[in-house]
Amino acid sequence: MRQHSVLLLGMSRSVRFFEIIQILRQAKEPVTAKMLAEQLEVNIRTIYRDIASLQASKLPIEGEAGIGYIMRTGLDLPPLMFSQEELEAIVVGLSMLGRSADSGLIHAATSVASKISNVLPENSIVTTPHQVSQWNQIPASHVQPEELRRIIREEAEIDILYLDLQDVTTQRVIKPIALFYYIDVIVLVAWCTLREGFRHFRIDRIQNYEITGNIFTDEGNQLRRDWEILQKQ
Repeated sequence: MRQHSVLLLGMSRSVRFFEIIQILRQAKEPVTAKMLAEQLEVNIRTIYRDIASLQASKLPIEGEAGIGYIMRTGLDLPPLMFSQEELEAIVVGLSMLGRSADSGLIHAATSVASKISNVLPENSIVTTPHQVSQWNQIPASHVQPEELRRIIREEAEIDILYLDLQDVTTQRVIKPIALFYYIDVIVLVAWCTLREGFRHFRIDRIQNYEITGNIFTDEGNQLRRDWEILQKQ
């Protein structure tokens, strides 16, 4: 699990803030926390915390829990400016998600490319002369990567039935913190409560999982930092 792999940690807080602002700016009527949570695939408590943080930063968001939120007029976000090299990096990066076998990420990549294309000079992103193959050898899985990404974002503990490479089945309660996308497999990084340490699980070998109902709120970032330190040793 080294540096040549792509580590995806879910939507960052800053990106989520941006998405909340965009949703509220475009809304014609108050948007409830439940609607925001469903659209951004996080729990309602996360939305309440995010709204409180945005309001504390003096953004003109009005409303309250149970009623909904609106954005007063007068807020303009600065435009993003990209060099040609940066545009090419974006195009190649988005295209490489086609190898991931993660339909949610592939759909999101298409949406991102469309948003960028809409604000750029005509055809400037379409004509970037770089292509990426969509080939992969990722086996089919009982659990989908988009489900695991949601679980990682929500910091939800899960109980899994896992078949290892020696075809031995074990049951473990884990705290998922990241996904590694290889060309031939997707690997889930998690804190294993059985082994009391970090473990890596091929998602095609997770036979079944259940959400335990326990949430490790605000532990995910620290667990990722601890895991990254171990990878450098």
